[in-house]
Amino acid sequence: MNEPISTRNLDQYGSAELPWSRPRDLLASESPESDLTFFVATVRPDGRPHTAGVGAVWVDDALYFVGGPGTRRSRNLAANPACTVSVRLPGIDLVLEGDAHRVTDPSTLERVATVYRGGGWPASVEGDGLTAPFTAPSAGPPPWHLYRLTLHTAFGVAAAEPHGATRWDFAH
Repeated sequence: MNEPISTRNLDQYGSAELPWSRPRDLLASESPESDLTFFVATVRPDGRPHTAGVGAVWVDDALYFVGGPGTRRSRNLAANPACTVSVRLPGIDLVLEGDAHRVTDPSTLERVATVYRGGGWPASVEGDGLTAPFTAPSAGPPPWHLYRLTLHTAFGVAAAEPHGATRWDFAH
């Protein structure tokens, strides 16, 4: 399990720290079945930010997403793996910070493709990437690279009871 090594309460109204299990369990149960939109922000070579919506899945306690080899996000990640991923989960907004690295291991590719298929995207493994009959129009042509986020820090702001705002730090 990817558990935080430290937690900091950011709530200014006296709410208790939020447990990491709250967003983690939602990521596990809501992706990919629910209609969640994840946004990946990367850094361009000139230092400017780039953000793109992606279909992401939480598999075996890690976040995975895809990008075509020619997309801005893939080119940015090849040069600098630092990124953030943001998502609105039921009752909590979440920002994940870390490094995203390409995954080419056949067993991991197949495991993640299986999860994507369970959510309705008919992904399959082709070579060292994923392919499917369709994807987002901005993803570029298949096969797509698969990325795994190595989590450094996460921030959660609860929009439902129990309210609160918390920072979680992770070993990396």
